[in-house]
Amino acid sequence: MSTLFTDRLWKRVDTIWNSYLDHPFVKGLGEGWLEKNKFKHWLKQDYVYLIEYSRLLALGSVKAKDLETMTTFAKLLYNTLEVEMDLHREYASQFGITPKELEETEPGATMTAYTSYMLNVSHRGGVEHVMASLLTCAWSYNFIGKELANWPGSVDHEFYGHWVQMYSSEEFTKLTEECKDLMNQLAEGKPERELVELEEIVVKTSLYEYMFWDMAEKEEEWPVNLAVNQIKSS
Repeated sequence: MSTLFTDRLWKRVDTIWNSYLDHPFVKGLGEGWLEKNKFKHWLKQDYVYLIEYSRLLALGSVKAKDLETMTTFAKLLYNTLEVEMDLHREYASQFGITPKELEETEPGATMTAYTSYMLNVSHRGGVEHVMASLLTCAWSYNFIGKELANWPGSVDHEFYGHWVQMYSSEEFTKLTEECKDLMNQLAEGKPERELVELEEIVVKTSLYEYMFWDMAEKEEEWPVNLAVNQIKSS
């Protein structure tokens, strides 16, 4: 029995993804003690991230070579725009942030670097490169959500419980499995050199995901802005 490409990918990202669970932002989210200003920063940056992520999903439909693949990308696009981003809008309302303000968030350095990387490799490659770029986000969030759901009190937390419920849900798990299935289909029959290229995209986006959690924890924006503000205040 041949090994699925996603099984091969898991062997490369296992250690990286498990490190997310030890990150103070993710740990604070799961245990309920995460400072809300840090979550607010993640919320705003992730919202503009999801806008770029949606562009990638649309690009996947454009590059698709058959109607089934096109439909899968379109379905994922709808879920991102209407379901996942709605969770963000719901949380934002609790901070008094309007959808317009969310959309006008100034992208930070990590968000810009991450999405620029995904867009770059996706535009240069085929539909399989688009899927490899997108896979880590959905799959790793589902991984985190299901892991956190096993932590005492995480699902029932008055503020963060909804986040855990969303990413551990059967609906989100099903969408994740559709992403994995599509990745396996698109990788089937590819020569080793192309599989290595796709694998490296998944590894790099996994590293970017860690950087995104770090960005949220440190409430990072742009280092040069910080330096300018320090000069102004001195």
